[in-house]
Amino acid sequence: MPTVTPLRHIARRLARAPMFTIITLITLAVGIGANTAISSIINGVLLKPLPYPESDRLVAVWQTAPGINLPEINASPATYFTYREEGRTFEDIGLYRNDSVTVTGLAEPEQVQALFVTDGTLPLLRVNPVVGRWFSRKDDQPGSPKTAMLTYGYWQRRFGASTSALGKRLMIDGEAHEIIGVMPAGFQFMNRRAGLILPFQLDRSKVFIGNFSYEAVARLKPGETLATASMDVARMIPIMMHKFPPAPGVSLQMFESAHFGPNLRSMKQEVIGSVGNTLWILMATVGIVLLIACANVANLMLVRAEARQQEFAIRSALGASRMRLARELLGESVTLGVIGGVLGACLAYAALQLLVWLAPSGLPRINEIQLNGPVLFFTIAISLLAGVLFGLIPVYKYAGAGPAMSLREGGRNASDGRQRHHARNSLVVVQVALALVLLISSGLMLRTLMALQQISPGFTDPAHIQTVRVSIPSAQVPDDVRAARMHQEIMRKVSEIPGVTAVALTNSVTMDGYTDNDPIGAEDHPFDEGKIPPLRRFKFISPGYFKAMGRPLLIGRDLTWQDIYSESTHVLVSENLARELWHDPAKAIGKRIKESPTSMWREIVGVVSDERDDGVDKKAPTVVYWPFLLRHFWQFDSRLERGPALVIRSDRAGSAAFVKELERAVWSVNPDMPLAEIRTVEETYRRSMARTSFTLVMLAIASGMALLLGIVGIYGVIAYSVSQRTREIGIRVALGAEPSAVQAMFVRHGLMLTGIGVALGMAVAFSVTRLMKSLLFEVSPVDPLTYSAVAVLLLLAASLAAYIPARRATRIEASEALRME
Repeated sequence: MPTVTPLRHIARRLARAPMFTIITLITLAVGIGANTAISSIINGVLLKPLPYPESDRLVAVWQTAPGINLPEINASPATYFTYREEGRTFEDIGLYRNDSVTVTGLAEPEQVQALFVTDGTLPLLRVNPVVGRWFSRKDDQPGSPKTAMLTYGYWQRRFGASTSALGKRLMIDGEAHEIIGVMPAGFQFMNRRAGLILPFQLDRSKVFIGNFSYEAVARLKPGETLATASMDVARMIPIMMHKFPPAPGVSLQMFESAHFGPNLRSMKQEVIGSVGNTLWILMATVGIVLLIACANVANLMLVRAEARQQEFAIRSALGASRMRLARELLGESVTLGVIGGVLGACLAYAALQLLVWLAPSGLPRINEIQLNGPVLFFTIAISLLAGVLFGLIPVYKYAGAGPAMSLREGGRNASDGRQRHHARNSLVVVQVALALVLLISSGLMLRTLMALQQISPGFTDPAHIQTVRVSIPSAQVPDDVRAARMHQEIMRKVSEIPGVTAVALTNSVTMDGYTDNDPIGAEDHPFDEGKIPPLRRFKFISPGYFKAMGRPLLIGRDLTWQDIYSESTHVLVSENLARELWHDPAKAIGKRIKESPTSMWREIVGVVSDERDDGVDKKAPTVVYWPFLLRHFWQFDSRLERGPALVIRSDRAGSAAFVKELERAVWSVNPDMPLAEIRTVEETYRRSMARTSFTLVMLAIASGMALLLGIVGIYGVIAYSVSQRTREIGIRVALGAEPSAVQAMFVRHGLMLTGIGVALGMAVAFSVTRLMKSLLFEVSPVDPLTYSAVAVLLLLAASLAAYIPARRATRIEASEALRME
């Protein structure tokens, strides 16, 4: 007798039970496919190294300032020059920042995303240009001829990937830049998408302590660690304090009171951000779905093995060993697991396309998600594990049963004792408990989404608010007042477009990610020379901004064009800032504030409602609204917002025809002014909710599958119990039992299993959902409404699943039931 069951025998047996085989394979394919798809995302986003040589030595250089309650502070020119000149643990350090620039002279004017870097930034990544060279130190010196590098996509789109592009000049923001190099295809700087790369050309002689609005990357020397680099940064911060002067109007004592310290992290952690928590929760979720699928398949295997008890007993009596019977059952289960894994991999490939489409726009490294070797190895592993897992239960229960016991249990008049159902009942309890955990998790995310939608974000009717960015470079129009009047003329032209009811300018639309934070002093809350005041969000606006956004002016008045062009010094503040400083918005009117100890006082003329500028799940920042053209701001004689967003309220927002009319209106004022970042506020709002919505959708899909599998499990157990107790049912009916009483007996059985599963699931969910706390908003991880609603839903679904086979049982004629096996 061969020692291994031939595959053809397994295939023949599975083919003789097509319904069992199909249901089992579909169940496994869904469970394994979901795990494969999510593991592809986990691998591509979290586990795979960044696509740079020795990327583990790249670090993001941040600071912390506990003295002013800031856990994270960006880099600045002062930190950059200090760490580059005094550092002992960095090979080099570079600054970078994203911005948009205007490109003219190629065709129509175009707004292009640009990455500004210092000369050492790109060499740190060790990705060589495909054509040309990197920036040199000379390129990055102030006053040097302007140079530019192209990304591969922009090179293809604008120059047909021709090497003749090198040496050509691009008009960028009104100034000619020589093209010196092209980065290779597939190159992406962290999560930044750019067409052009430009040098900062920082003037070291004008650097001061402040202006923390840059990002920094460094490469560690061989043998150095984050810990040693952090100690080195801590050593250099006091050096910086004496190496450069403080910002105008701010004392050195103020900066010292902030207690700056190092806050370094790996560049991989910087790129991934906080998305890891979400992805690991989703991985655990689909892992639970796979466990439920295995429990369902194990139940099917138990039923199949039970139907073959007499076969096993006869073969055992004829000399077949227990090991051989166990190998046969395990051979079937592992074969099903492997085939289910292959189908699951195919399903995962299709599911990945859906997952990438559903994924929030901020999901990092999305282009690196694929079915590769490690993921397929994981698929094979879980396929084999699943096959063994759901195969061991019938092996344990039936392969070791003695022939006499098996023949007695398979007899026609045998009583269907409770013991033979324990395994199936236990599996159903496990399914219900796990399904409850997923349903509660999904319910908590649904409650979070509902809570977020109840929050006033700082605008109304966002689908009717169109935003586009326009820029007037100083090289085109050097005079600030003239450029401001050009912006006003654009607003006038746009207001004449049919359907436009309001139009305004701002440097930052709510939730668009543009932030500018600085301290202020109030006349009755003066600057403390020994301490930096709390930071406030600065926004620069034109008259009519709040009307365009649908924001109520609580008290006072809006800015006027007289405020913009005259020497008047009027500003508005948010309600929460007014309440913090003066406890009552009405008392803020007439109060005076300034941006630095040496600045001029500016009078508050209005208070507006708060806006959730960092997202609806974050606290509304305190905001000061300044005129977009200001006199004597900080150390500047004038300050103009040259690249603001146009905010246009219209019921035509979002349509292609409307955008074309906006384009014509802008070009009628300045034909070299492209439109950029064209979107509605609704798109911005949805993007801020994207991660919550994505998590909810994924949990809803997983919990829906879990609920379905759990209900199928309950239905299967009750239906099989009915089929095994047909003679008993016939006897009960013949003796006068009411059909409703017989039905209730089976429904009670289903509800009992569900009740036990719910109780166990509640205990598990109570612990597991605490891990979701960072994803929830104004909802407790042990929210009683969610827990009770899910429990009721499961009990109702279980009642229905148990009632259907129970009802069918009572329709069998007693005489027919008594003749049945």
